[in-house]
Amino acid sequence: MTRDLSILAGRPAPLGATVDDDGVNFAVFSDNATRMTLCLFSEDGTTETHRLDLPEREGGIWHGYVPGLTAGQKYGFRADGPYAPEQGHRFNAHKLLLDPYARQITAHPTWDDALMGYTVGAKELDLSFDRRDSAPFMPRCVVCADSGAGATRLETPLAESVIYECHVRGMTMQHPRATRPGTFLGLASDPVLEHLTGLGITAVELLPVQAFLNDRFLVNKGLVNYWGYQTLGFFAPDPRYLAEGDITEFRQMVARFHAAGIEVLLDVVYNHSCEGDQTGPTLSFRGLDNRSYYRLAEDRRFYLNHTGTGNTLNTDHPMVLRLILDSLRYWVEQMHVDGFRFDLGATLARTARGFQPDAAFFTLVRQDPVLNRVKLIAEPWDIGPGGYQLGAFPPPFLEWNDKFRDGVRRYWKGDGGMVPELANRLTGSAAQFDHSGRAATASVNMVTAHDGFTLTDLVSYNERHNLANGEEGRDGHAANFSDNLGHEGPSDDPDIIAARARRRRNLMATLLLAQGTPMILGGDELSRSQGGNNNAYCQDNPTSWVDWSAVDADFLAFTRQMIAFRKAHPILRQKRFLHARERLIDGLEDLFWWRPDGAPMHDADWQDAGLKVLCAEMRTASGTPFYAAREDALFLVFNTGDAVQVALPARLQGNCWIRRVDTGAAEAFAETFENGKARIAAQSVAVFVQEKSA
Repeated sequence: MTRDLSILAGRPAPLGATVDDDGVNFAVFSDNATRMTLCLFSEDGTTETHRLDLPEREGGIWHGYVPGLTAGQKYGFRADGPYAPEQGHRFNAHKLLLDPYARQITAHPTWDDALMGYTVGAKELDLSFDRRDSAPFMPRCVVCADSGAGATRLETPLAESVIYECHVRGMTMQHPRATRPGTFLGLASDPVLEHLTGLGITAVELLPVQAFLNDRFLVNKGLVNYWGYQTLGFFAPDPRYLAEGDITEFRQMVARFHAAGIEVLLDVVYNHSCEGDQTGPTLSFRGLDNRSYYRLAEDRRFYLNHTGTGNTLNTDHPMVLRLILDSLRYWVEQMHVDGFRFDLGATLARTARGFQPDAAFFTLVRQDPVLNRVKLIAEPWDIGPGGYQLGAFPPPFLEWNDKFRDGVRRYWKGDGGMVPELANRLTGSAAQFDHSGRAATASVNMVTAHDGFTLTDLVSYNERHNLANGEEGRDGHAANFSDNLGHEGPSDDPDIIAARARRRRNLMATLLLAQGTPMILGGDELSRSQGGNNNAYCQDNPTSWVDWSAVDADFLAFTRQMIAFRKAHPILRQKRFLHARERLIDGLEDLFWWRPDGAPMHDADWQDAGLKVLCAEMRTASGTPFYAAREDALFLVFNTGDAVQVALPARLQGNCWIRRVDTGAAEAFAETFENGKARIAAQSVAVFVQEKSA
């Protein structure tokens, strides 16, 4: 190991490795370390060439400047300090640590007992101390230059947004025409962009792409972490998605999406790290300053686990909050993304008093001039006490709405008494979201997501089939509100095939006709199946990949038509909630609920558990300003029972009702009604548009 490099004082900001014309500045946070060593590696990353102690400390930030270094330099840290697990300290200078601010990581850790700060097999396990060097099994951080000027974001209005949740590898691994399949460049290749733009998608929401860990228990079973919810580096794109190992590939992907009119949203995991509990590896945070980065139990040897993954990041600490916000700003300003979906978002707002809507994280994001302009979507729960917080997030946050998912599934499954529930979900879940000036678009509506059944499996399986995950089928949700419609799994019975096709049309139509912001699970429009696996987090194989050779062309065409219909009708895309209030413009109410016979719904009707049809007449919401897009009226019918005659509402003089959507029909058509009744097919959705008579 040579020592011919000098190290100067440098500066404490910005954190991470910052390159200029003359060298590289390194800055890393640790309140409790007694020594911080910068480790430099050869160009190929195999040889540790220098160890340089960072010479300066300002508060908890250690820093130093090394002249002569350039972008591409590989590095890591070693932190010395007390190894006292009962006090929350787990320093071990024998362990090479990743820089939390590293913009590129060369690979993934190779599992070996040397990655543990303790001696595996010791009697007291994590109270022991391991002296093996972990560097041979660790990836390297890479010094990266700034990207230069930022890019213009699309800023698509939420009322016009249709989100498409997808996986970088899953979308492209089996596409016959995708170049560089399984990578960022593959996702942004022409055939994928053509599919998404033809569908009418305005934003892709990518499952985690920040560098993540393959859990040891999965590797031991011959599986991998496919979804990516075990973050290893909050600034670095995962190396498995880089075709040539160049992080500019991510920016190229974003630029191509933007050119196609599609925003890029990232699913991010700031609630925990990949280091697990006290028996997990020492890879970064644990070795740098365990007591600062993590929420610890009263006995500081152990971790609070509000996430179900072993640890919880300590967002009460200002430097942890700084890490999160710096990371978010980096992905916006340097990588040019348009927004984020926060995994287990309730954890980010936890304090010693539990979840707090005015927690520091919310306050900082809301006042940040960069972050308060991008799309922010919360998964509004975690597994800790009081962790379910649907509707409690402040604006401008949107929230994943699991009540929409479950209510719509149960309605079309045929559960009794679900008409009031469907009515609530169709009108934006006002009970949860109509407060604090929030818009109806705050509800991110979904019928399916990565976690659970695909749409095809939702109508094909009553039970989860997860044996391939190696947990004897015990993992995954047990309450799916699914319905196999007469046979478990694939069927060649034409009646079952037809019933499943209609059910899928009903579910997709309901999603796209509801007030709120719709999210479609990638591949649902193609009728993708996972063989009944509702927890395919470890299946990086055809189970999870989209099979582009088995596309259901009819359902794809239907989904395109429904997205186009939504975009064509502003009544379906309103910011204001519909509360059956009179409008000043004409004295008409903006919402009517009708019985099939044409009479208004009364309390007894809403309480009728046997009611199988919901009829809604919608108009532009009361209070809508004059400059907003308007149309006369829509009449929506959701029938989960037998065929029924439904009375059409009164129409304005010179207008007629035209049936524009009918999921009970094999092909799209238009049927005109001047008055009277219309037959609604069994198990179907119909939408009538009030238009000028010919």
